[in-house]
Formats: sequence, structure tokens, C-alpha cells
Amino acid sequence: MVGIRERARAEHILDIKRVAGEQLSTSGAAGVSLRAIARELGMVSSAIYRYFPSRDELLTALIVDAYDSIGSAAEQADAAVVDRNVRTRWIEVARSAYRWAGEHHTEYGLIFGTPVPGYAAPQDTIGPATRFTTVLLSLLVDAQRRGDVNAAPTTIRPDIRRELASMRARLEIDIDDQLLAAGLLSWVTLFGTISFIRFGHFTNVIEDCDTYFEHVLTHLGTSVIGFA
Repeated sequence: MVGIRERARAEHILDIKRVAGEQLSTSGAAGVSLRAIARELGMVSSAIYRYFPSRDELLTALIVDAYDSIGSAAEQADAAVVDRNVRTRWIEVARSAYRWAGEHHTEYGLIFGTPVPGYAAPQDTIGPATRFTTVLLSLLVDAQRRGDVNAAPTTIRPDIRRELASMRARLEIDIDDQLLAAGLLSWVTLFGTISFIRFGHFTNVIEDCDTYFEHVLTHLGTSVIGFA
């Protein structure tokens, strides 16, 4: 059973994160200030350091929360596809990222926007950061295992093949060069498109961004990756 002290600590941490999120939305990551948060919450400035010894540790907590949140959205979207068709799973997972970015604009900017000056993400962020890509990789693995890929072969330069081999070893996955290269291109294009839309770079260029996004993810799934 969680004790009174533990509950109180958890509530204080949630309050600190909430105010930090408000600072993020108004001033960006560089504007997050532990002292300002303490003032907002009516805490003495020294007390807040018992929860987060530095601004960077608070940023890390926010980044981990954001990665876990978008990763969870992808996992739930994938699990909801009953027939396990890989093309349908790709579309639903991609849509989950798009929706999440629209509903969590500040958090999306924190993990996919401009790097925070002077901040270096620690090892703690790696696991949460890979949750979304792990879902995408599972689609590629399943598609290759089931033979549900029919994209036309493309030429891959030897130096890129070496990069793919290194990636395969690090991730401990068995995906051939053609499919892994296509998956990597699709992952980058997916989030590049989401960022262009969510950060307003399509203003006066694309009027119906939702429809354009659907076009992009369908093209990536069928023409680039080649899900059958």
C-alpha cells in the first residue's frame, strides 16, 4: 500500500511537471525554471530540488513521459487491428502518431523540435524513445516473415548497406536491406510530414493537411515499403 508520504511526493511531482509543461508551451524548453515553478506552487526554492535536482533532470522526466505517451499510443493502435494485416497496422500506427502530435503539441515539440541548448539526453531516454520505432520494426518483421511485401527492388549503395548492417546488429533484427531501407525512409518521411504540418510549414502551401497526411502514409505503405 502506498503511504501518505509517497502519495504526497507523487502529487508534488505531477504539479511540478504540470507547471513545467505550461512553461514549455509559453517559453519553450529553454524557459523552464525550477525557481519559477517553486514560486508558482508556493514552495521555497530549495524544496523543489528534492524532487528534481536540476532543470535537466526535470526536462528528462518530461521527455521520458512524452516518448512513453506516443509509444503507448502506437502500441494501442497496433493492438487494436484485429486481423493483423500489416498495411492496416501501418496506417493505424501512423495515424496514432499524427493524432498524438495534434493533441500534445508542446510535448511533440519537446521531443521532435529544436534541441534544447546545453541539454544532453541521458541513457534514461533511450528505452522510451524506442517504443514507437519498435512498433514500426515489428510491422516490418511480420511483413517479411509472412511475405506481405511486394515493393520493386531499388539500388542500395554499398556504404548504405554497411549502415543497414550496423543498424541490424544494434537492433538485433532480421530484416533484409530492401525492407529495412524502405522502413527507415518511411519513418523519417512520416515524422517529417507530421512536423511540417504541426509546426505550420505547410501554411499557404497545403490547405487540407489531414487529407495530405493520409495520402503520404498510404503512399509510404504501398509504394515505398510495399505492404501487400
